[in-house]
Amino acid sequence: MSAQLIPGYALRSGSGLDRAKLVKFLHLTYEELYPDRELGHLSQTVEQYFSNQTPLWWIECLKNTPQEQENLPVLPSQYLNPKSPALNPQSVVGCLWLGNAIDQTTGLRHGHIFLLYIAPEHRRQGLGAALVIHAENWARSRGDRQIGLQVFLSNQPAMNLYQKLGYQSHSVWMNKSL
Repeated sequence: MSAQLIPGYALRSGSGLDRAKLVKFLHLTYEELYPDRELGHLSQTVEQYFSNQTPLWWIECLKNTPQEQENLPVLPSQYLNPKSPALNPQSVVGCLWLGNAIDQTTGLRHGHIFLLYIAPEHRRQGLGAALVIHAENWARSRGDRQIGLQVFLSNQPAMNLYQKLGYQSHSVWMNKSL
């Protein structure tokens, strides 16, 4: 199943066989934001939450030049899915992982964006916005009346994108180091 995003890119459905690749993309995301932190716990997050109820999509770049190909995130062989030959792992430049949340004020289930990642050299081309719209359409198609996500305050480009697309702060997650 492939959907055209913008010229030169395709959106492809992931599967349960992509668990290791999803962990790798979570690592890419958090390594950018927190390069000095240990991230071993991310595999536990995927183990706990990744299921047939939490769909996954990959963005594949169809227009890579040899030079662009060298700059793509390198995925070690253990992260590749040999049963997905239509998805060239060397051209995977983005990821969208969706799931469910419960609105604590209404009790209603709604869609939640667990992960949205675009490789740095493919950003600012509309791919992130296209993935958010895809997520919204997925949530709408199953009857959800809202969709949510968590974004770090230090990730200003992501904050700008979500605000531009109409997302508003609903609550503030606060914590204190002990």
